[in-house]
Amino acid sequence: MISNLQRYQLKKTILVALSLLFFFTSTKAEDIIRDSSPITSSIFHNLYAEPVIKGVKLFWSVDYDAVDTLNNLVIRYRKAVDKNSSWNYSPILNAKTDSYVLKNLVGGENYVWQLGTCAARHNLAQLLDKGMNKESELIWSEKKAYETKRAWGLFKILLLIGSLGLFIFGMKLMSEGLQQTAGSGLRKILSSMTSNRFLGVFSGFLITAVVQSSSATSVMTVSFVNAGLLTLLESAGVMMGANIGTTITGWLVSLFGFKIDLSTYALIFIAFGAPLLFISRQNIKGWANAIIGFSILFMGLGFLKDSVPDLTEDSPLVKFFTAFSDKPFLGRLAFVLLGTLVTVIVQSSSAAMALTLTLVLKGIIPFEVGAAMILGENIGTTITAALAAMVGNVYAKRSARIHTMFNVVGVIWMIFMMPLFLEGITVFMEWSWGINPADGKEGATLGLAAFHTAFNLTNVLILIWFVPQFVTLSERLVKSKGEDDEIFKLDYIAGGITSTPELSLLEAKKEVAKFGEITLKMHHKTKSLINETDKKKRVKLIAAIGKYEEITDRLEAEISTYLGNVSVKTLSEESSSELRSMLSITNDLERIGDIYYEIAIAIETKSNHKLWFDQKQRNSLNGLLDEVETAFNQMAKNLLGSYSKIDMDEARTMDESIKELKSRIRKKHLKSMEKKEYNAQSGLLYSNIFSGIERVGDHIINVSEAASGINLN
Repeated sequence: MISNLQRYQLKKTILVALSLLFFFTSTKAEDIIRDSSPITSSIFHNLYAEPVIKGVKLFWSVDYDAVDTLNNLVIRYRKAVDKNSSWNYSPILNAKTDSYVLKNLVGGENYVWQLGTCAARHNLAQLLDKGMNKESELIWSEKKAYETKRAWGLFKILLLIGSLGLFIFGMKLMSEGLQQTAGSGLRKILSSMTSNRFLGVFSGFLITAVVQSSSATSVMTVSFVNAGLLTLLESAGVMMGANIGTTITGWLVSLFGFKIDLSTYALIFIAFGAPLLFISRQNIKGWANAIIGFSILFMGLGFLKDSVPDLTEDSPLVKFFTAFSDKPFLGRLAFVLLGTLVTVIVQSSSAAMALTLTLVLKGIIPFEVGAAMILGENIGTTITAALAAMVGNVYAKRSARIHTMFNVVGVIWMIFMMPLFLEGITVFMEWSWGINPADGKEGATLGLAAFHTAFNLTNVLILIWFVPQFVTLSERLVKSKGEDDEIFKLDYIAGGITSTPELSLLEAKKEVAKFGEITLKMHHKTKSLINETDKKKRVKLIAAIGKYEEITDRLEAEISTYLGNVSVKTLSEESSSELRSMLSITNDLERIGDIYYEIAIAIETKSNHKLWFDQKQRNSLNGLLDEVETAFNQMAKNLLGSYSKIDMDEARTMDESIKELKSRIRKKHLKSMEKKEYNAQSGLLYSNIFSGIERVGDHIINVSEAASGINLN
């Protein structure tokens, strides 16, 4: 039997147990549940990092169901190379935090990091203080790596310059490869599709769009003007078309460089292009260079994007660029000048454009500043044609000046109209793409490409009607320095074949006569060179003779091509004979140019080796040159007159006089060599020179014989 006391104690024990059970279940059940589900590293997901300058922004996510079972979070990190060093820790973070920025790290250094936590019943801070970071106490995520960005300084500047250089090299290689593949076709287009300024615009656009280089087109145009194959009026149209064609680069960079990262596939393109380099055919090698250049171009663009720093709106550089909105006109003018300067420095409007688009993409410069810099790049790109024209004649210089004036005038009116123009671009972009360029990023780069195209197209449509005025102004600004400055120009056959073949032959005959006058000028310069004692003047004379030799090569090619086109027409027997005569004459005149250039090189060699001719040698050479000059004058007279009335007896008499004098000089030379009056090297050069002069006499008599119809049938 249970006593009352025992019954009372049993009831009391049961009540205490029930109370404890109620209290435990009401306050600690949640902890029991937590402890019954152990925490593992699988609760961490999506760990990644966004490097910033001397730091990194880390991101992660934690299983939603596990957040309430955690205490707090902590990040530990260290340099990747310091595997045995101690960890660095972030402050304690709330378990619901999903990102954190680590600052004051070493720029350009590789780091590893982990996210850690512990169960709610533990104190995370105490565990860290005690060093109890074992797996049993702290749970760590998998290790992740990142690389911090370097601060803006000399290293970053060199990276930027190198990236820009790689882009320029790729553009140059691609352009040269395309020119190598389609060069002759492009030259045919340029020479045939420029009969008026409107066709010139189309040909300029087409060539620039194909070779992706307005500089190549402008240099080609200047050289054609230099050779007299294009008139100033025609070249102006080509330059205008080149300005439109170069806008294709902006679209390529915006669409494929930023929206589609082709740099990722660059090595794949190179894998296709590299084997083509080992094929002997030149046009295949040209395609190889074009493909590899295209790949390198986008590799450079990728590096360029990475080398331009990420700056916040509060950075001084960004504030500087955005401050121009307070003074819009002066700001526009300043950034136009900046764009011009950048293009002049890098010598590539495409590279300057890529840099501008990258700065806009990164948010460093606003859309309006980028547009102003693009205007400046339009001016800066004219420096290429100006440099190419420096070694050309007056017509080449005038062509380059027209290019500069055209671009400068366009930029001037656009500076005033830019607000309205940019507003129109914004409306167009929002309507067609659903993008506001002013918002920055890829939309701004596409907006700048659209602005570049719209500006150049509008500028051409406006100024193409004023080309004659530009030509007249260029003639006033660039004065001729004399006949030598204009010698490259074809005066008679540059306009093409006339409808009457006989008239075309008459024009060709005038050009051949002018060709003869050019070789006579080479004769005079060679005579001056032989007698010149001043070193600087000798250098100038040698350069001038070399320039004339290039002229003779060009003249022979162009006159022969012209006569070949005339030959397909119906000609009389007399006209056919004259045509064959002129073909033979141009060949002999070109050979005369070659001989005088060889003599100039021989004299340069003599000067470099400090060899000298005595007075007897000079007198002998001058006497021979005088005889040849007499024959030259007679030849020039024959070329200007009727071919059928040439007096061959007089021409042969002169030729015999030259040969006799050359024979006497040779005998004296051999005697002097026997007596060792001058050294062997000097004697050899002397012998080559008087033999060359005598060969000029042979070609002169050949010209007279060809003109009279001898030995042509």
